[in-house]
Amino acid sequence: MISESMRSYLASIGRKGGLKSRRALSERQARLMVAIRLARRAYREFRTLCFWSYADLEVTPANVAWVADQLRRNGNRAAWQKGARIQSLLCR
Repeated sequence: MISESMRSYLASIGRKGGLKSRRALSERQARLMVAIRLARRAYREFRTLCFWSYADLEVTPANVAWVADQLRRNGNRAAWQKGARIQSLLCR
């Protein structure tokens, strides 16, 4: 399949890429990243229930709190729980 020299070359460049791509995030930035990821998933999951009038909404750091609020106001229990989780990440 793959020669030993090719395998070692790929391992060495993969190791370099892994070392270069590591970034130091503050705790606040890391929580915001997780909140954005959860809000985007929740938007896709509950789009027809909570966000039916927003055709092409892009979830950004500026509107994550709004997405959480809409989930808690207009959604069912599962949407409310996701909204509460997103809100808890933003308020810490």
